[in-house]
Amino acid sequence: MTISREAAFELLKKHNKDPFHIQHALTVEAIMKWYANELGYGDEADKWGLVGLLHDIDFEEYPEEHCIKAPELLQAGGVDEDIIHGVVSHGWSITVDVKPEHEMEKVLFAADELTGLIWACALMRPSKSTKDMELKSLKKKYKNPKFAAGCSREIIDRGAELLGWDIAELQQKTLDAMKATEDDINAAMAEYGGAC
Repeated sequence: MTISREAAFELLKKHNKDPFHIQHALTVEAIMKWYANELGYGDEADKWGLVGLLHDIDFEEYPEEHCIKAPELLQAGGVDEDIIHGVVSHGWSITVDVKPEHEMEKVLFAADELTGLIWACALMRPSKSTKDMELKSLKKKYKNPKFAAGCSREIIDRGAELLGWDIAELQQKTLDAMKATEDDINAAMAEYGGAC
């Protein structure tokens, strides 16, 4: 890897000012590292984390060109091509034709939208936390297309299929990942300047 985590975070902040986008990037970074360890890629956890951290690098400035502008921004920041490929592949079938091939890319494709839906569920809870959330309440919200309508169930379902998992397995694992990393993300956001 040619870019450090610190440099990657600075690059992210250069193109993303909205605390919501920073929190989402930190969330996806954390769950990607969790998944790397869970799925037997522990020696690549930092790389998985960088892909998660940088996956929406172009979204705030170029929402209509999401995953299209990313390579240019990432190359300018000195990011390796394999990380760029991982970032771009989560826009597969939406804005780009780069299909997720590596398990890391499939996890990002599947879990990215789902983290947003899980966080929306958490904010509806009295605790405002994932820690006391059960899979059944997530499943209930998932089935309601009006809830967190911006989180595409079609993409999440396609991601589960890419991984060869049923949707409940993807939901449970991603929920477990968010529970395990929530405190770290809250601490990072407090350091950044406030949680959303």
